[in-house]
Amino acid sequence: MTADHDIDLVPLLGRAWETVDHRDALAEIVRLGWTPCGVGDWAVGLRSPRGLLAVRICPFDPAYPAFLELCRRCPGNPYLPQVSLTEALDGGGSLTVLEFLAPAEEAEAAAVARRWREGTGDEAFDAVRTTAHAVDEEWRVRMPWWDGIDLNSGNVRRAVDGRIVLVDVFCMDGASLYRQVLDDSAVVRERLSAAATRHLLDIPFIARESSPAEIEALRAAWRAGDHPVSGLTGGRPGSGRCASPPPSASPAR
Repeated sequence: MTADHDIDLVPLLGRAWETVDHRDALAEIVRLGWTPCGVGDWAVGLRSPRGLLAVRICPFDPAYPAFLELCRRCPGNPYLPQVSLTEALDGGGSLTVLEFLAPAEEAEAAAVARRWREGTGDEAFDAVRTTAHAVDEEWRVRMPWWDGIDLNSGNVRRAVDGRIVLVDVFCMDGASLYRQVLDDSAVVRERLSAAATRHLLDIPFIARESSPAEIEALRAAWRAGDHPVSGLTGGRPGSGRCASPPPSASPAR
């Protein structure tokens, strides 16, 4: 870790992040001088004052821990981001600090995604793919509404040092998950735990893509617990009209 990394990272260390939710964490990061640089489907991202780091703040994303597990199993792999800090937030959110990653050029990103699908690439690339499939098999057994590996050009990024980096290669079945919220939200609380789903409706996708009526339908269903509620007539995460919330790119898509 460089001195510049230390300067931006140190103010984030030693804090009781588990006592604050995603809103308070976002406000605190902004007060520390970080600048918003991305809003995705599941998370928002901010860039550090010196530009070397990014923080990903998420209210709810059950697939992201699987990606962090992939990073842990492939330490030092050049195709994965350097992760400096991972913290759980109150209510099921998360805060992750990693190296800043910019979008890769479209043609290059598409070529990398194609190599992933075709099973080609160098030894380090193959190690990530092989490990990702192992993680996918494990999480498919234990995580409700798991969708699996979904690597596309949006998951291919460019690090400050110029190397290609893969991010957020796992995703949830957002369509089924949020449909279940409408049908019987108690099932979601039971299978994912109430503590981990407190801010399930705060993902950016819902705020960006839903009508006021759709938002209220989701919130009414969530409040109702086990009382089925219908009402999402437009797009929802994973519907044919709006894409399912995919794993956020780093720091966010």
